[in-house]
Amino acid sequence: MTRYAEEAVSELQSHWELDASTIYLNHGSFGPSPRPVMQAREQWSLRLERQPMKFFCRDMEQLLEETAEILAAFLQTKADRLALIDNATLAMNIVAASTDLTPGDEILLTDHEYGAVRNIWNARCQQSGAKVVSAALPFPPQDESVVAAIEARLTPRTRMIVISHVTSPTACILPVKAVCAMARRHGVPVCIDGPHAIAMLDVHPEDIGCDYYCASCHKWLCAPFGSGFLWIHPRQHSGIRCPIVSWGGSIAGRPASWKDRINWLGTRDPAPLLAISAAIEFFSAERLQTFRHYSHSLICSARRKLLELPSVSTFCTPDESDFVSMCGVELPQPKGWKPGYHGHPDPLQLELRDQHGIEVPVGSWNGRRFLRLSAHLYNRPQDFDTLISAIHKSELLT
Repeated sequence: MTRYAEEAVSELQSHWELDASTIYLNHGSFGPSPRPVMQAREQWSLRLERQPMKFFCRDMEQLLEETAEILAAFLQTKADRLALIDNATLAMNIVAASTDLTPGDEILLTDHEYGAVRNIWNARCQQSGAKVVSAALPFPPQDESVVAAIEARLTPRTRMIVISHVTSPTACILPVKAVCAMARRHGVPVCIDGPHAIAMLDVHPEDIGCDYYCASCHKWLCAPFGSGFLWIHPRQHSGIRCPIVSWGGSIAGRPASWKDRINWLGTRDPAPLLAISAAIEFFSAERLQTFRHYSHSLICSARRKLLELPSVSTFCTPDESDFVSMCGVELPQPKGWKPGYHGHPDPLQLELRDQHGIEVPVGSWNGRRFLRLSAHLYNRPQDFDTLISAIHKSELLT
């Protein structure tokens, strides 16, 4: 890294207010916001509290639209294709509720899909008599073989392909544009689960060619918790059905829009959504490149050191070009090891947290044990050195 970049990172690190007793290496799950974004969220909440009637009934829809314009420019799309929504989970529920299914229909996922997304589609299929089908991707995933594996599981009953842009458990960047091109040839819509891609990668839904893109902005973009979006191609607008039933129309008397039911889910503070613009402003093009370069250098350095430990391997991303700010390494399975599950972390994760103050996920996927590294601007090389030293000494590694 150049000295200029080092100085830029040092200045940016001062914008985060993290617990000094914790080494936080899990931005990929819950990414804290820098101070300017937190301040913007607080100012929006204060404005709401000063005059709630005016804010909700006259201002909010216009403010959401202005924020959508800023986000649309960031994503190189149009604001009328974006609805601001609390998170990717809610966005995916809307897509599921809007998908017509009959008994025997199929929703095609991959074996790398996020557990909550799988739960959403399982529930939707149980309601309709449809079923979830899973495409097992080659290990490790490679672009052409990923597309081929998904295409091989298509049938005349496939009604949707659901795929992560960047997988949560395995930290793989999947070839979503190529998958969408293949799906168009078969006339199958594609919904992309994209929380991990925003800001880590350049995300342009128009260019990707999907029908739906669901995202949270609290990860690499560092917008507040409770901020995300649902991008929908116009060909799907008329079929949108929000599973949360409220007033269903514009409170401010604006012309009807497919976004109306999403904009008004009931009384809630939209400050996190409106503060997305502050996060985009914080990450200028130069800062975005600084983040990507710096976080990648941290992850690569830590990964090389981890791979020197006994029985630690590359997992799903063999090359350093396969990831940006998040990657996984495969860990050995000690005698008596059992895969952890949601709410029941691996004992190594608990040891790192309780004995060393390190927050980093250790999990299991398809019978494999992994540790997932995340890095952002506030992290420092010594954070990862402390992690590696703790793992090296742990009796839970082997």
